[in-house]
Amino acid sequence: MTTCTDEPSPEGDEAGPSHLGQTKKRMLQRLVAEHGTPIFIIDHERIRKNYREFRALMPTVQIYYAVKANSNPAIVKTLYDLGSSFDVASMPEFMIVWENIKDMPEKERQDWIWDKIIYANTIKPIETLEALDQYKPLVTFDNCFELEKIRTHAPHAGLVLRLRVPNTGSMVELSSKFGADPGEAVDLIIQAFSLGLVVEGLSFHVGSQCTNFENYIQALEISANIIREAESRTGRRIKILDIGGGFPVKYHAGVRSVRTLARKLNAEIKRLFAPDIQILAEPGRFLVANSCILVAKVIGKAFRDGKPCYYINDGVYHTYSGQVFDHVNYPVRAFRDGEKLISAVFGPTCDAFDTITLSAELPDLCIGDLVYSENMGAYTIASSTYFNGFPPAKVVHINR
Repeated sequence: MTTCTDEPSPEGDEAGPSHLGQTKKRMLQRLVAEHGTPIFIIDHERIRKNYREFRALMPTVQIYYAVKANSNPAIVKTLYDLGSSFDVASMPEFMIVWENIKDMPEKERQDWIWDKIIYANTIKPIETLEALDQYKPLVTFDNCFELEKIRTHAPHAGLVLRLRVPNTGSMVELSSKFGADPGEAVDLIIQAFSLGLVVEGLSFHVGSQCTNFENYIQALEISANIIREAESRTGRRIKILDIGGGFPVKYHAGVRSVRTLARKLNAEIKRLFAPDIQILAEPGRFLVANSCILVAKVIGKAFRDGKPCYYINDGVYHTYSGQVFDHVNYPVRAFRDGEKLISAVFGPTCDAFDTITLSAELPDLCIGDLVYSENMGAYTIASSTYFNGFPPAKVVHINR
């Protein structure tokens, strides 16, 4: 049994095992001493490294960061400075990107938006289309009703047709909600041109955290066939192919390497498409997931059902929301070392739904001890609430 005192001992036993190195632990402890807990730490150098890795793996693919993964303005600024383009799915996301370009001369700004932003939500409110029309971005669509809305309210936008493709084996499937059936795709393209609109390209999304790389191969085959038929029937070039997101992050050892996926994609793109087609991708998770760590504090302790239970000051209504909405498990680890016990970890709210895990492997902890979770950068703090009056974790940036 750990002897608990008024002061927690987050340093742990230097000789004992730990997941984080001691140097990184001490850095996190200094940040906690300065900012308190819970604290959400964003490492911008890790984001830069991920961006460079993606560029090296797929040098012919243009990166459009999926802002929804983590819309923190400082992350968007870091990626903007690297030359990234952006996938936005709401006007607030668009305006976060806008902050980086608002001082450009108008002509230069309009050209940048056309080249660097795709509004990739296929269903858009009329008010959004009216707001977007002045900026003339690329926008996606997947049905005839959306086409009519775009013609009326955003006729200056360039169009990208979203296709329905296999999502088998992806952590979050999207095909049941978005995407035109491939059998209808060419007719939708013809309809768009008949309405005086311009279809610039096709897009697809194989599902978030894709573990079945055959989804991509099938989607590329489907896209190539549609492009050939559409160009034959309309006499117009399809200039863009947006291969979406889904690039896997190694949350655990069983996830296949993105390097393997990149080799497959590069080979299939070269085989199936003309050299001058623009290939876009929308990585979100890949760029930010491993860039963020959450540090929280044990605020309560009990024994239930024969095991220790810890209550921490973050939970599934806050940074651990990704466990609900994104289907990712974020192991809770301790700064203190010691023999591991199967333990339950709960969030701070009065709702039993606020259960982080019933099977954490933790040493015997004291009230006031620190715990942490890694790989928290994607689809976590983006969904934080103020439920029960508890605020989201404080965001702190390092290596900006």
